[in-house]
Amino acid sequence: MALAVNDLKVWYRTVRGDVKALDGVTFEVADGEIMGIAGESGCGKTTLGKALIRLDTRMRHVGGSVVLDDVELPLADDGAMRRHRYREVSLIPQYAMSAMNPTRKIGRMIRDLLSAHNVRYADVLPELERRLELVGLDAEVLGRYPIELSGGMKQRVVLVLSTLLNPSLLVGDEVTSALDVSSQKAVARALVEFRDHGFVRSMIVITHDISVLFQVADTILVMYAGHLAEKAPAKTIISQPLHPYTKMLIGALPKVGDRYEEQQLEGIEGRPPSLLEPPAGCRFRDRCPLVHDKCAEAPPFRKVAEGHHVACWAVS
Repeated sequence: MALAVNDLKVWYRTVRGDVKALDGVTFEVADGEIMGIAGESGCGKTTLGKALIRLDTRMRHVGGSVVLDDVELPLADDGAMRRHRYREVSLIPQYAMSAMNPTRKIGRMIRDLLSAHNVRYADVLPELERRLELVGLDAEVLGRYPIELSGGMKQRVVLVLSTLLNPSLLVGDEVTSALDVSSQKAVARALVEFRDHGFVRSMIVITHDISVLFQVADTILVMYAGHLAEKAPAKTIISQPLHPYTKMLIGALPKVGDRYEEQQLEGIEGRPPSLLEPPAGCRFRDRCPLVHDKCAEAPPFRKVAEGHHVACWAVS
């Protein structure tokens, strides 16, 4: 097992109190697996991704553990996490296209990053150029400034950069956002190819766009208000979802070829609860069509079939 997350709790301290952005999540990612994470804005997707690499200093690790390749990551210690970042666990951050320094050429920026990890640029340059070629980029991009590249080209450069030292786990946060359809497809294909080439062992891909996950993910994990709702193989999540929230997310997706009068999309009424003072019990119950008295108690995230876990009292 590449990654094992157990009862992870990560909160943000604010003047109004603690925001319980991640409130006790447990799951595993197998060697070679690409796991997608989906859910509404504010459900905890990005917090989970950042927590695995401890990139945001505003986070407070409240409890739980993360074990990667049989080694527990020191999430509560920013200094101790530095030796794990980029080498064992790496991140493509949200808005990655804006993450590159606009005043430095791409080659110089990569050189500086490698130097910070005691790696000589010359030693990895041949492999860097090979991987750029794999994603359809010429080595000449190393002599360009980020502004000279299109959005899709920047995203592919960041993908190459984040996997240059062959990390065990790659977390990609909204890797296809703000890209046109053709660029989305190219980046999605590159993610799978990098896994297949062994440049990264396992991946977590975070997005609100389930259609993207269906293209790249082996399994999909659905989150809601800091909790886990459902996890299953990608095909199962799309064709046979069990959790009411997952069903409503899938129901909001347009189907290719359907006309408006044939399939009118429906949104999810209401809004997620505040995570400053989250409600007891199931956090989806105020919006759930299947709510009943038992929902006042938090449902366990339990196995209902091989590879399929759901947190819902209405699912037998």
